[in-house]
Amino acid sequence: MAGIRLTDLLVVAAVFGADRASKLLITRILQPGEVVEVTPFFNLVLVHNPGVSFGLLSGLGAVAPWLLVVLALVISALLVQWGRRETRPVARLALWTILGGALGNVYDRVRFGAVVDYLDFHVGDWHWPAFNLADVAVVGGVLWLLVETVTDRRPDVGRAER
Repeated sequence: MAGIRLTDLLVVAAVFGADRASKLLITRILQPGEVVEVTPFFNLVLVHNPGVSFGLLSGLGAVAPWLLVVLALVISALLVQWGRRETRPVARLALWTILGGALGNVYDRVRFGAVVDYLDFHVGDWHWPAFNLADVAVVGGVLWLLVETVTDRRPDVGRAER
């Protein structure tokens, strides 16, 4: 068992801190719904999302954020258990990155009842749903983990010899 290292905690703290700082900055410079065009395909826009990706579950009303907080905390506990045992460096980094992002969005749900989203990519009038740095960390960590797992060339431990 590898345990939790200081570097693991620093990754979680760095992701969480960067997410909090970016959301604090955006909420200080934009009003809800305000749009700032940065490029022809990217805007900054302040949105409070009470649901999950694409606004799913937002129709559940006041219970949605708390349901999602409990779910995120359960998943976070599982990530900690997995991360403690993981020996592959890239996989460990991915797991702690996912955890930092998940905790960033949990903080928003507890504090504001919704997640602060502000990154708006679009093509013409078609907009991808707004998201935030925590979402980038979660999705990026999951992709890292998938690539690491698919490309892992270590022999399977415990595979029965034929």
